[in-house]
Amino acid sequence: MYLMFKKIKMKLSRQFTLFGSAIFCVVIFSLYLMLDHVQFDHPKNMKKGGLFPNAQLSILHEKIDHLERLLAENNEIISNIRDSVINLSESVKDNQGDHETSNSSKGLFSKVFGSSSSSTSIDAEDCQFALKGYAKESNLQMLDIYNILPFDNPDGGVWKQGFDITYNENEWDDEQLQVFVVPHSHNDPGWLKTFDEYYRDQTQHILNNMVAKLQEDDRRKFIWSEISYFSKWWSTIDSQKKDAVKRLCELGQFEITTGGWVMTDEANTHIYAMIDQLLEGHQWLERNLGIKPRSGWAIDPFGHTSTMAYLLKRTGISNMLIQRVHYSVKKYLAKQRNLEFFWRQNWDQNGNTDILCQMMPFYSYDIPHTCGPDPKICCQFDFKRLPGGRISCPWRIPPVEIHDGNVQERAKLILDQYRKKSKLYRTKVVLIPLGDDFRYDQWSEWDQQFQNYQRLFDYMNSHPELHVQAQFGTLSDYFDALHKTTESGNSPSPFPVLSGDFFTYADRDDHYWSGYFTSRPFYKRMDRVLESHLRAAEILYSLALVGAQQSNKMAMFPSSEDYKLLIEARRNLGLFQHHDAITGTAKEWVVMDYGTRLFHSLLNLKKVIGDSAHFLILKDKEGYKHNPSMPFLQMDDSQASQDSLPQRTTIELSPTPRFLVLYNPTDQDRISVVTVQVNSHKVRVLTASGQPVEAQISAVWDGPTTVSKNLFQKINTKEDKREHQINIQFWWYGTTSNRDKSGAYLFLPNGEAKLYVPSEPPILRIARGPLFSEVICIYQHFTHSVRLNNVHGIDGLSLEISNIVDIRGEINQEIVMRLTTDVKSNNQFYTDLNDFQIQPRQTLSKLPLQANFYPLTTTAYIQDNDVRLTLHSAQSLGVASLKSGQLEVILDRRLMQDDNRGLGQGLKDNKVTANLFRVLLEKRIGVDVHDESNKAVNYRSLLSHKICSYLNHPIFPMVVNLNVDEVPPLLNLYSPLMSSMPCDMHILNLRTIEGKVDGTPSDEAALIIHRKGFDCRFSNQNTGLFCSTTQGKIPVHNLFRDLRIQHLTPSTLTLMHETQNHNNTRDIELNPMEISTFRVQLR
Repeated sequence: MYLMFKKIKMKLSRQFTLFGSAIFCVVIFSLYLMLDHVQFDHPKNMKKGGLFPNAQLSILHEKIDHLERLLAENNEIISNIRDSVINLSESVKDNQGDHETSNSSKGLFSKVFGSSSSSTSIDAEDCQFALKGYAKESNLQMLDIYNILPFDNPDGGVWKQGFDITYNENEWDDEQLQVFVVPHSHNDPGWLKTFDEYYRDQTQHILNNMVAKLQEDDRRKFIWSEISYFSKWWSTIDSQKKDAVKRLCELGQFEITTGGWVMTDEANTHIYAMIDQLLEGHQWLERNLGIKPRSGWAIDPFGHTSTMAYLLKRTGISNMLIQRVHYSVKKYLAKQRNLEFFWRQNWDQNGNTDILCQMMPFYSYDIPHTCGPDPKICCQFDFKRLPGGRISCPWRIPPVEIHDGNVQERAKLILDQYRKKSKLYRTKVVLIPLGDDFRYDQWSEWDQQFQNYQRLFDYMNSHPELHVQAQFGTLSDYFDALHKTTESGNSPSPFPVLSGDFFTYADRDDHYWSGYFTSRPFYKRMDRVLESHLRAAEILYSLALVGAQQSNKMAMFPSSEDYKLLIEARRNLGLFQHHDAITGTAKEWVVMDYGTRLFHSLLNLKKVIGDSAHFLILKDKEGYKHNPSMPFLQMDDSQASQDSLPQRTTIELSPTPRFLVLYNPTDQDRISVVTVQVNSHKVRVLTASGQPVEAQISAVWDGPTTVSKNLFQKINTKEDKREHQINIQFWWYGTTSNRDKSGAYLFLPNGEAKLYVPSEPPILRIARGPLFSEVICIYQHFTHSVRLNNVHGIDGLSLEISNIVDIRGEINQEIVMRLTTDVKSNNQFYTDLNDFQIQPRQTLSKLPLQANFYPLTTTAYIQDNDVRLTLHSAQSLGVASLKSGQLEVILDRRLMQDDNRGLGQGLKDNKVTANLFRVLLEKRIGVDVHDESNKAVNYRSLLSHKICSYLNHPIFPMVVNLNVDEVPPLLNLYSPLMSSMPCDMHILNLRTIEGKVDGTPSDEAALIIHRKGFDCRFSNQNTGLFCSTTQGKIPVHNLFRDLRIQHLTPSTLTLMHETQNHNNTRDIELNPMEISTFRVQLR
């Protein structure tokens, strides 16, 4: 991380691009001007007409050839830049006594630009991890199961998607059946109503009723998950009610499960936000209730990621439950009584990541589908559906009140269901959830459910011939009994080990929930932008807070004000991770509510970043003054509303120099292209010491012309200059003509995609220069641009693709970008799970087209023996590889109807949406793709990791406010890290912990570090990486430059528990793939 600073003087060009190098933290360093960046203006009058004539294709081909020739000029360009840097370095040497020079990285310029043929230093031991195969001793591998399953759907009888369950009456003679009925209420933090509307109308009443009704009978139990709601309610109740809640927790009657801010979606979410919402929930619970969740509860996310299992285990949670899994997978596991298993990560060789997981067997988590296999019978025991109520049983057999005259018959009827359900598991302990969406909001339902069930339990328990013990329980009550049953004696655990994930979810027939991977992509992109701003603000704020304490400037620095903005942003981001928010599956006005929250937090985080950077870049902290009405630094972009795209802010130039600050939020040195916009073509850029920065400013525009449908055609690997074919095309998917059609959740296409055929030739614009060249094609439905940076470093090693998509006038259409290559990938491709790990995928012909789409968070790739082609994404979308050599992503969906999953709306609120990608082609060394096809684990290269990091953590340009009377002396560079982090280590966050007084910062922070697994079988020459690997070790005293670590305590992921080896704080040491959190105090 670092901050750098530059002067801009009037001289030459309206919009220019800066080229800079930075490390990790806050201010300004060195910028290099680059060439004009084109405007994304749409043609005003797009007329319909025929295709462009083929004779004009040669014009485009000539321009593409010219772009390729520009690549050959790269070395000469770099040489010129290096000469400028050497001159710059000489001027720095003349000022070695200056404090700001001592605060810069020694030899940084020479290290970055000194050689165009640098190699990355990778420890040989660090390469061994990726060569390992299957998770050790996994009995169940989801890739294998997918190969085995026929994915048919025969009628299973009362359990439509299953089979007939039988049992012997005497099975429980020696060991009775233990039944735990777990009352719960699933509260979506937004779906058909907004978060606040649900709270007002239902949630507050559920929680108020809970306190009163649980105290009436100590046999009653209840579980809750969503801390977003619980914290809002907690802030409104009196101390007497708070004490009552704490007593209910201590007595085990009330349990918080998972304890995240929301029950997060698991497909579209990035690991940063998944961790952050867990941290926010767990820290809130620790401060307010003093409790630590023990079990995970995820009944409604639409498919499940193994990343979530890993995160829960790292928090200290030891058990979890999941529900929405493909009905064929459920049936397969149920037949083998494998619905409870230890979920192990694919890479895990020793079982350290194992967490006990229960998969619910039936269609839904509602009461008709949780007591046993026959929903017609189970519905009769949902006592909210008693005659006279607002809801009834679809099977037209209503529940009846339990009384002495019918208790025997009713108890035996439901006991039969309990016994049949227990036959799907390996023990004689069975879990029976009792709840549904927003249940128990009425006082009467508490009485109906608890009183009638207690009569059933009393009867069962008083008749030993039934061999059953039934009671209300919490989720942990169930798992405690399960462990007690299985851990007695020396016999091995009865549960199998499973590895893999549970995408893509289908709940019936060919209804695959792959649509929501893309639904409302505007907000999926906004989510990622907010994440990058929040992480940047967290780190800068934590550092500035320590600096303000050291400099006795706490009275002046807006620590409390900005910390409240951070808390609000954490919670708004956390709320959006909800499984009906980031998924794009809520009502239109609810989506607007989410968007408004994200938008306001984005504005607030820009303020926090500016405030913190202002303090950190000052040479003399004594001169620091905070003026909220006139911020010292201003961000270089602005967004008018929650549903509009951001626009660059024009920097107003005058004869007086303007100062530009760059913040590199990554934790390694980097060379990046940075574009800013000014109001005059007469501009010059100088370093802080007055040295000119070499730049190419003017752009060369060619007039509008025609372009072929193949927007990009070939690419070369840099190692051997071998040419590879790659075509980028756009396609349309329609929706089926059947009764069930595509909607917010479901993707039900009407066959294969159809090629996008423009109604008239697009407008073509070409920008070219020494530092980047760009082709922009403007069509009716999208503006597509491909940029090639001619710079040494990571930015010069991949193609940048951006699309501005507008399908607001379409009906039942989904637009796709497809890359067609000569990579011999067969039916194999790879997608990331939450930017944490790579999951191999197989395109299976036995599945419908929509089933072969998977979630893409940041990375998807195809490969053969020779090359790997990786698509990096700055937003979550749906991805597939339907044919060998292809990758395709759905960019947006406009659908006119509901898909009958409860939303009641289509997707008709589309926005003009931006998406951003980088394409990387790498030569592979010493691999056999046939061996890899048998492995359930794969890894990105180090270069791919860094490209992904650059894409999701761009440099933040800030300009000193024009209205500031006098600019005080600023540091040339502020770099808090002693040096770049190791190549495979990433600082996920440095997050100031909330103090004992709500809304105030403490003097401690959570330092979260991830060591990434990577594949070494690529060239490490000319990678643009300026780091090495260190076998996962970082000396603590070498971490920060001018800050002293007062204490550093290893902790579980969300700070709930200290780890055993907390006394060793000399070194931070992580295993590959490991994420670790440290409680740190800086001075």
